[in-house]
Amino acid sequence: MQQIQLKDKTFELFIPEAQIQKAIAAMAEQIRKEVEGTNPLFVGILNGAFMFTAELMRQLDEPYEVTFARYASYKGTQTTGVVREIMPVQANVKGRTLILLEDIIDTGFTLQYVTEKMRQAGAADVRIATMLFKPDSLQCALKPDYVGLPIPSDFIVGYGLDYEEMGRAYRDIYKVME
Repeated sequence: MQQIQLKDKTFELFIPEAQIQKAIAAMAEQIRKEVEGTNPLFVGILNGAFMFTAELMRQLDEPYEVTFARYASYKGTQTTGVVREIMPVQANVKGRTLILLEDIIDTGFTLQYVTEKMRQAGAADVRIATMLFKPDSLQCALKPDYVGLPIPSDFIVGYGLDYEEMGRAYRDIYKVME
């Protein structure tokens, strides 16, 4: 589909699934090389990162441990600036290498919060892997370790990303048409 309609907004095709898959495969190869022998814990940040987490773990094809946590900071198309912990990490992180898996980093506040929380919980190393990164929107001193695709600051949906909880299931990524 070239365009989709979600509630009051129209979106146009931005990144096709094949490009997303290629970026995730390249990221998986880089991660595999860098974490070999460290028994990392992968933490998918819900809700948005569920598709990215699943595809990355399929690409890694290793017996890594994976868990999920849920944090929220968005309402509609805007961040609230306040990070809420909805579902904390259930696994023991003490002494472990963690790789936080995020669908998208824009302001960076959510991942900055989660990274600090995991360090305080005793994680030996906390790394960040993000499917998408909006460097022009970053508002804190956060540097992701693994980036699938850098993108401009457009509002996007699909492949796990939503607009008011709609549009997550699309295989492609769409950007809002203003």
